[in-house]
Amino acid sequence: MSDKVTNEENLDLDMLTKSEDKECCHCSNKKKVRDDKEYKDLINRLSRIEGQIRGVKKMIEQDAYCIDVLNQVSAASSALTSFSKVLLSNHIKSCVVNDLREGKDESVDELIKTIQKFM
Repeated sequence: MSDKVTNEENLDLDMLTKSEDKECCHCSNKKKVRDDKEYKDLINRLSRIEGQIRGVKKMIEQDAYCIDVLNQVSAASSALTSFSKVLLSNHIKSCVVNDLREGKDESVDELIKTIQKFM
């Protein structure tokens, strides 16, 4: 099999790796301590998604038929959407509720902005 990675793709990967070293411009610097059950569930979901993405990459490397690749992309996208729903639900039930109890109404604005990004 021939190496199909271009110089442009290598530069993109280098830039991505270097940008990961920097702080995310959208991160709030807040922390969330998760209980073991929530942590394990989220990590397991992400591991499955990671495997799906690796599978899609392998399909491209092996010149798989477009529709077959698109079907796998659709499955990975659905899994990521499901992950987001679980994370959002957990966030509302814990972080938002706790902030509201403490009188921190800005959490509602933050939540609204986040939900709008999904729509």
